Amino acid sequence: MDSIIYQKAYKFSLRIIKAYRYLIEEKKEFILSKQLLRSATSIGANIAEASGAISKADFRHKMSIAYKESLETQYWLSLLKDSEVIDVKSYQSINQDAVEISKILCLIVKNTKAKNNKQDTS
Repeated sequence: MDSIIYQKAYKFSLRIIKAYRYLIEEKKEFILSKQLLRSATSIGANIAEASGAISKADFRHKMSIAYKESLETQYWLSLLKDSEVIDVKSYQSINQDAVEISKILCLIVKNTKAKNNKQDTS
């Protein structure tokens, strides 16, 4: 898959996997880190599913799920920072990637919806 958003989500997932390993091995944090792993890797999985969508509505739905998972990922990252499991510098670095992915996904969902609305009224 060659889309920019897929590549960004894939690289982000790899980064989260490394963070997860660190959190369970070094910090002995198992609950929040597992939630972070699940939501963050789900972003890319839903983007991959969207590439095989059978309709525009299906595509939009999968991308919407990816967007929501990106927001959930930001939530878990904030909890990890605010509970002092990860430091502010680490949080800012990884959350910046999460925010960028969220913005791109939000635009994709909005643009897909707008295109469908234009086609419905044409």
